[in-house]
Amino acid sequence: VLADAFQHDPFWKKLLEKADINQKRVFFESPVRYCLKYGEVYATSEHMEGIAAWVPSDFADMTFWRAIRSGSFSSFLKMGMKMASQSMKMKSIFEPLETDRKENMKGRVYKYLIIIGVASEFQGRGFGRKLLRALIKESERIGIPIYLETTTERNINMYKRLGFKVFNKITLPIINLPQWGMARELET
Repeated sequence: VLADAFQHDPFWKKLLEKADINQKRVFFESPVRYCLKYGEVYATSEHMEGIAAWVPSDFADMTFWRAIRSGSFSSFLKMGMKMASQSMKMKSIFEPLETDRKENMKGRVYKYLIIIGVASEFQGRGFGRKLLRALIKESERIGIPIYLETTTERNINMYKRLGFKVFNKITLPIINLPQWGMARELET
């Protein structure tokens, strides 16, 4: 679902440009495995039109040991050594996002939406909103905000309609593409 959902996304196209479809599928296993261990993973239905995966702020950073414990690291190994070594370069690409998130959410407890995607044939039909509403309901129930990053301006408007606000736009090193950090605060 996620490999299909992000096939036209400029960020993921650039990041995984040398990967074949099987490597892309395996790549997207990693955040799902991580969230299954340390957070939550939701699907829109048993038909899996879309998937969202998030973790509490204590697990927002996917450390080496957490990746091993969750089985995420084995996903990278399944991609093959060339792709796995390229995946290691992602640390320098994602570092500004991690720094920005830590700065914006410093000292706060929150839910971190690691990934959300809807299969291409179901995009634009409300499945993404359905997944986000489940996360929003959970964050409101426990009284904490949500943080996420998005790679496309089109998605910003969808998130804004659901109460998210842009913190920052960051141009990522190496791939020279933007990402926006966003948060949904609790309504008072």
